[in-house]
Amino acid sequence: MTNSLALKTILFDLDGTLVDTAPDLSETLNRLLIRHQQPARSPESIRPYVSHGTIGMLGFAFGLTPSDPGFAELRQEFLEIYQDHLCYQSKLFEGMDETLDFIEKRQLSWGVVTNKPDFLTRPLMQQLSLDKRCACIVSGDTLLQNKPDPAPMFYAAELAGCEASECIYVGDAERDIEAGRRAGMHTLIARYGYIENDDDPDLWQADGNIDHPAELINWLIDFTEDS
Repeated sequence: MTNSLALKTILFDLDGTLVDTAPDLSETLNRLLIRHQQPARSPESIRPYVSHGTIGMLGFAFGLTPSDPGFAELRQEFLEIYQDHLCYQSKLFEGMDETLDFIEKRQLSWGVVTNKPDFLTRPLMQQLSLDKRCACIVSGDTLLQNKPDPAPMFYAAELAGCEASECIYVGDAERDIEAGRRAGMHTLIARYGYIENDDDPDLWQADGNIDHPAELINWLIDFTEDS
């Protein structure tokens, strides 16, 4: 992808890219398992499924898919528990606060595009004091479409006051990269995020990778110098 337009906005996936939510989500899943007389799972075993939301976590823990009887009720239980334990342990990934400071000092904007429902996304952003800093928050139910459809990406760019081609999207799942690419954005894989062992990020056709949030700073410096 060529740097044909100036970079204006950095967009992030939420879970596993901007914020480490795995501890609270793992706790929620284990509370649900215990409620249903099932053994708890280790946080390490749950972590790779977090980026896939309730479908991934309930599939891992209960072996259910959205088409199975009882999935919808179980998902509702999960969300009710999680809503009450939204931000006990969740926090920005190490190095992300400095990265956001760098973005803001460069007079760039940043925002979030997530498949997480808005009734969970906004309170989490508020509790982390991020909601007033970002240019946009696009949740999984903000539009009729969600990732990997590019519609949320175009909408986020519109809210941020720029073109999609003036954005970088950073995510830790294949659907993140697909959505960004389909919108014509530059894309980066957050390899520090919740990537399953059988995933192959090298096949996602992203423009680059970062193994730590602070690496985004060097990537942005190189990008703007080359533009």
